[in-house]
Amino acid sequence: MHSIWAIATNTIKQALRMKVAAVFLILLLVLLPVMGFSATGDGTLKGRLQTFVSYGLSLTSLLLCLLTIIISIYSVASDIEQKQIYTVITKPIRRFEFLLGKLLGVILLDVILLSLFAVIIYTITIYTPEFLNTTEAERIQANNEFFTARAALTVPAVDVSRDVEDTYKKLEISNELPDNISREEIIARLTMQKQLAKRAADVGQVLVWEFDNVEPLAQSMFIRFKYDVAVNPPDMQVYGRWFAGDYQYIKYGTESKTPIYDRIHKHSVRNFHEIAVPADVVPEHGHLAVAFLNAPLNNTVIFFPPDGIEVLYKADTFTGNFLRVVLLILFRLIFLACLGILASTFLSFPVAILLCLVLFSTACVSGFVIESFSFMSENISVIYSYTIKLVIQLLPKFDKFNPTKFLVPARLLSWSLLARCAAVMVCIKAFLLLLLALLIFSYREIAKIIV
Repeated sequence: MHSIWAIATNTIKQALRMKVAAVFLILLLVLLPVMGFSATGDGTLKGRLQTFVSYGLSLTSLLLCLLTIIISIYSVASDIEQKQIYTVITKPIRRFEFLLGKLLGVILLDVILLSLFAVIIYTITIYTPEFLNTTEAERIQANNEFFTARAALTVPAVDVSRDVEDTYKKLEISNELPDNISREEIIARLTMQKQLAKRAADVGQVLVWEFDNVEPLAQSMFIRFKYDVAVNPPDMQVYGRWFAGDYQYIKYGTESKTPIYDRIHKHSVRNFHEIAVPADVVPEHGHLAVAFLNAPLNNTVIFFPPDGIEVLYKADTFTGNFLRVVLLILFRLIFLACLGILASTFLSFPVAILLCLVLFSTACVSGFVIESFSFMSENISVIYSYTIKLVIQLLPKFDKFNPTKFLVPARLLSWSLLARCAAVMVCIKAFLLLLLALLIFSYREIAKIIV
């Protein structure tokens, strides 16, 4: 362990002497405060905070990822190319200790730098409202929609398979099925139509959604929704009567032991909106019902997109969520450090850098790339499915676990989700990369004996 620690401390000193590390550190130290005072967003306090946190975290994550790749590769490749490794492995230090020391040094440096810049971002975010001339309404909005960690309850897609099969059989019996469309495509279209009908409300019609295990920690929770309409109203706004409370009262009209939220609101169509609802409408059993009535003042059918309705409630604090987001970035850095160590064991410095940058860029858009395979022609899709797609699936999905997707909209990053991410990204994928690096380096020829 003493040998590993000695190599780790030497790696940190070596990294701090690199000019590229100094450039990255100066950039972050200068840009983060500047962004904190210059970010405007939509002009509101919430918009300024969201813009700063989004850009600040993204810039910090990107530069630290690039720095991790460069340092992890350079620390091993330079020792081999400059033959400094001869003075190390001739001592009683095994090759696996050499690599573990390099990896430990890179990770420790990442922890120090990430902690430093996370403290800067957190401090600027917390004290920004104190230095701005904001209204009380903006502060309340920021506290409810940004300085919090809200869990989201969504509505699962309605199972309409039986209705679809019945409709398909009727069309088949009446010989009304189109000839140039496959059965699968017809089923997909019918499913989309049936599900849309379940999310649509005619004038005077009521839609009801049920949510289980609602446990708000604050005095208010929020209904987030988006309207769409069959016919555009003159002012692009519609009226809606919203109910929230005990599902037995809303669905069956029975007596409720808890208050019932009942308000009429007017909102624009095709934009997301949030309605604050008192938390005391949630019954003790946590089974909440939300209902929407298409008010008679409207003269159009109103329907909700698939992601057009959800219930948000406070489940943790902003500080706790911020800490978990920082750990999520650290997991990404650990994976890239193992990737860089692996690449440096069998590639030269330029080639290893290129390989890691390509894999890092691919991991950042892996979800989009995998989804794009379904739009290719059948022959090309099969080729990609058994070649490039398999490689992409082995990479972590950095775009899926993007820190800003949780912190900016104040969405809860739960400890369970963070643990699953750590298990996959660090304990499995990064560990396999490290094992492969140890295996390759143990059999690599460092020097030739010339007689």
